[in-house]
Amino acid sequence: MNAPAFPIGAIPTTVSTGRRKLVNVRQRSLLVAKLRTLWVLGVFVLVGICSLGRITYLGVTGASAHRGELSDALVPDRGEIVDRNGVPLARDFRVYSLWFNPKAMSEGSPLIHTPDEVADGLIRIFPDLDRRELIGKLTAGKPGYLRKSILPEDANKVHALGEPALEYPLETTRFYPQGSMAAHVLGYVDSYGKGQIGMEQAFEGQLTSMEGRTHPSVLSIDFRVQSALEDELNKGMALSQAKGAAGVILDVDTGEVLALASLPSFDPNHVQPGDMMVTSAQAREGDVPHGFNRVTNQVYELGSTFKPITVAAALDAGTLTDLSRRFPAAPLHIAGFTIHDDENLGSSLNIPEMLIHSSNIVAAQIGDELGGARLKKTMESLGMNERPYIELPARGFPIWPSGEWPRLRTMTVSFGHGIAVTPLHLAAAYCAMVNGGIWRPATLRKLDPSSVPAGRRVFTASTSARIRQLLRMIVEYGTGRKADASGFRIGGKTGSAEKPGAGGYRRHSLITTFAAAFPMDKPRYVVVAMMDEPQGTEATSFQRTAAWNAAPVVGRLIPRIGPLLGIMPDETRDIDISDLKPLIPQGASGE
Repeated sequence: MNAPAFPIGAIPTTVSTGRRKLVNVRQRSLLVAKLRTLWVLGVFVLVGICSLGRITYLGVTGASAHRGELSDALVPDRGEIVDRNGVPLARDFRVYSLWFNPKAMSEGSPLIHTPDEVADGLIRIFPDLDRRELIGKLTAGKPGYLRKSILPEDANKVHALGEPALEYPLETTRFYPQGSMAAHVLGYVDSYGKGQIGMEQAFEGQLTSMEGRTHPSVLSIDFRVQSALEDELNKGMALSQAKGAAGVILDVDTGEVLALASLPSFDPNHVQPGDMMVTSAQAREGDVPHGFNRVTNQVYELGSTFKPITVAAALDAGTLTDLSRRFPAAPLHIAGFTIHDDENLGSSLNIPEMLIHSSNIVAAQIGDELGGARLKKTMESLGMNERPYIELPARGFPIWPSGEWPRLRTMTVSFGHGIAVTPLHLAAAYCAMVNGGIWRPATLRKLDPSSVPAGRRVFTASTSARIRQLLRMIVEYGTGRKADASGFRIGGKTGSAEKPGAGGYRRHSLITTFAAAFPMDKPRYVVVAMMDEPQGTEATSFQRTAAWNAAPVVGRLIPRIGPLLGIMPDETRDIDISDLKPLIPQGASGE
């Protein structure tokens, strides 16, 4: 029998050493596992802390958590613009475009057929394309658009032509579903994706932010009211053969713009170079581009529409206390100039008669007694020495005489000459005259009741009440009769002023305006309509003044928009003018 490998009682060192090594390996493995577990746990804790911090940050700051997520790719590049009732006015739209790619074929001619044959095929699909221009683009060998915004079925027809060089990429374009309506309010987006001239420019940052891209920007405009305003202004232009027109409708208590129009207009879906510029010859004739906003950017001498402002200022100042007081109506000779009326209105006139017949002579005397300093202060309180308050980028600066107004300047401003402002200035001033005396800035943002600005007081409530009576009398008995609409209790004032030219005033070029409010027993809206160079036509009884062209526009417009705005005709109600009727022959006789 062989002897054992080691003596009895000896310790097998090789086995014990191996076991110790195994123990050490297991311990290290357990330690590594514990460390890995701790690392994983630490990562989870860190992620949890970061997530909790992010949630806390978003909750405190209100910042958006969308940026950078997948949803960013699913929203439009530019946010939607809607009217106050949610009707879409501007939105991004995915459309096909027709693109010529001369490098689509690696060798030889870019076209399979001749340019003439390809052009004929395209014209069968798009009959309005110019054949000569199209052939020129196809033979030039330069890539470019042949047509933008084509329908899917037209893209299929292009595909059927079998020309690889005719591509139809799917692109994002800005679409204005109402066409040219409210074009001067909205503006347009240029080829670089930037907003121009309207709220597209004013809201550029908002529309391209994640918040603006996911939530529509709401305007104060009412699509229905805007449509009616543009329609009636177009009719007025056609009937009087005017070269242009403008109009604006304001909420008297908030300053919200319900409608704003400048004509001729343009289509923001297809802006043409001629929409944004005129020739030098056209500029000399006083023409402006179609894209020019006559309501906010063009300043005018607005004539007799200023006379109620003069009366209101005099009532507040205390220089006019008796509306029955009679003023001489003979021509005034001041500093080498003569102030006169268009016709002989008699030897004297009281205040209601002055407004009804629109006497420059009496208005000048009221302004003279008021004084230049006080009249100027009133105009400044109405914002007429500044650009109009509105979000639009195109805002004209008034022609405003600085310094102390001399006597003649004060007298001419009293009847609307000597300073030039925009129609929006005038609309905001009329809001202050009829709403109890508070001036507020105009706005194109829809306001909730809590965000309506407090405004500033310009006239006392009692003066405002008197002006409402006087404006109603002008429509009932005076130059505003053609604006009267049964049951709507309209009040307002006409204004006709010669346009200035290179050699002085152009006697045969008028700006005619009618500034109105309704209903006069509780005014809610101000409407201003203006015609640029109207002509005497058969439709206007061959007259060119505001009583025959601008006033009828308002008379047709208010019955259309009143019911849309919750104002129904009511012949049983009206503002009480019984205390003023005896001051005018028509009122005293009941005519």
